[in-house]
Amino acid sequence: MTRLVPALSAAALMMAGAFVFSDQPGRAPASFLVGAANAQEAAEVDTSTIAEMTMGAEDAPVTIVEYASYTCPHCADFEQGPFKKLKAEYIDTGKVRFIYREVYFDRYGLWASMIARCSGDTEKFFGISDLIFKTQRDWVRAGGPTEIVDELRKIGRLAGLENDTLEACLQDGTKAQTLVKWYQEHAEADKIDATPTFVINGEKVTNQPWEDLKALIEAEIAKQ
Repeated sequence: MTRLVPALSAAALMMAGAFVFSDQPGRAPASFLVGAANAQEAAEVDTSTIAEMTMGAEDAPVTIVEYASYTCPHCADFEQGPFKKLKAEYIDTGKVRFIYREVYFDRYGLWASMIARCSGDTEKFFGISDLIFKTQRDWVRAGGPTEIVDELRKIGRLAGLENDTLEACLQDGTKAQTLVKWYQEHAEADKIDATPTFVINGEKVTNQPWEDLKALIEAEIAKQ
């Protein structure tokens, strides 16, 4: 699994050349490192503007929150494997309400999130997320920042987003800062220290084989 390390600000995540990468791939930001000049600005960010990305019945007996990063290989493995079973067996049948929350290891994961959220449509968000995870090995290895963001743009266009719309989303610095602060608030509240991590009916659960995760879900359903 992938552990978190102290974070940079949203501005640093957005600036090409200003981001300091960890020497251990997959390490993630856990908090803002803001100076005196912008600490007040960060404190005033209104994270209520960030929509929760959910699927499934609102009155489902089990609520699962997944914390994941678009640059996390373990998260891609979950998305392309166990998640398909979770959706078919529990989300689509009204037994689980699913909430997806992004974690930002680096600026690339943030850019991917901004593209996934660009349409403002929940269904399209999950469709774009699936494409991002499905092609993760390709775009994360595309080269430098320019090449990587170009590959992410291609995913957005494949999902039907227009070039002008994509550029507006990628250049939205306020949205970037808000997303990072939103992530920080939730990760601190749920004590997230690795990805993917799940919160099942309020209880934190680490990544594990599908059959073990399924047993936990069934146990929660049995309590109702």
